[in-house]
Amino acid sequence: MGDGLWDLFPDGPRFGGATANFACHTSRLGGEVRMVSGVGKDDRGKDLLAVYRKYGVRTELVQQLSDYPTGTVEVELAEGGMPTFTIGENAAWDHWQWNDEIERGVCSADALYFGTLGQRGESAKEGIRRALAIALERGIPRILDVNLRSPFFDDSLIRDSVAVCSVLKLSDEELDRVARACEIPSSESELERLKMIREKFGLRWVVMTEGAEGATLVLEKGSVRQPGAPAKVVDTVGAGDSFTAALTIGLLEESDPSEVLETACQVAAEVCSHAGAVPQ
Repeated sequence: MGDGLWDLFPDGPRFGGATANFACHTSRLGGEVRMVSGVGKDDRGKDLLAVYRKYGVRTELVQQLSDYPTGTVEVELAEGGMPTFTIGENAAWDHWQWNDEIERGVCSADALYFGTLGQRGESAKEGIRRALAIALERGIPRILDVNLRSPFFDDSLIRDSVAVCSVLKLSDEELDRVARACEIPSSESELERLKMIREKFGLRWVVMTEGAEGATLVLEKGSVRQPGAPAKVVDTVGAGDSFTAALTIGLLEESDPSEVLETACQVAAEVCSHAGAVPQ
């Protein structure tokens, strides 16, 4: 549930948005995925729906809205392929409305994915929170990729989102901000802060990605450290989303956590070797 949009690179538009990337990667990895979002009744909206369908993502819960445009993001790539984003405001994915069809979809789901950016619009935020309440009541895993994008978050949004998830994924660059929002002491080590977040909110897993260095998984019985997989980096857009997709599939398949983490790092490395968020 969340953002689906076009990343406007210097060489042209590419499909993107953390939630949309996650949906497509999860479908590529064998999941049956329904996207909940909004697109404009414009050419970009039609093209976005076509991309979802190309990757096998079901689109019956994506609302086509005439009053708002399909979302866009201006992307610039620095040396090493690291992106910077300028996110267009008041997009269709901010304004999708909760309905009975979405509620039925949530009730039948095996997992629910969401982020902080997808809650930027009040209507979308309300819908995501309603879905999370249903998922919590039914014991459905709730995967949070915090996906912090300035200026569209604050301490309250971070803390409230962590409080209703069951699996938290964040990057090492986001840890300080998330820990501060969750009132975790900055004097503690990275690993200790991850453990404290998991314990404070009763989370099943807390996972921190560390770029080329790999990832760390904290669970009830200790932690797992996985070195990064080698990759010839073209750009890193979508790598974190593919990582979370592989993580979610492994979680639902109840695979060994160390194997899940290794697979997720390999999938992310593969994505870094291609241009764009999802390999063609």
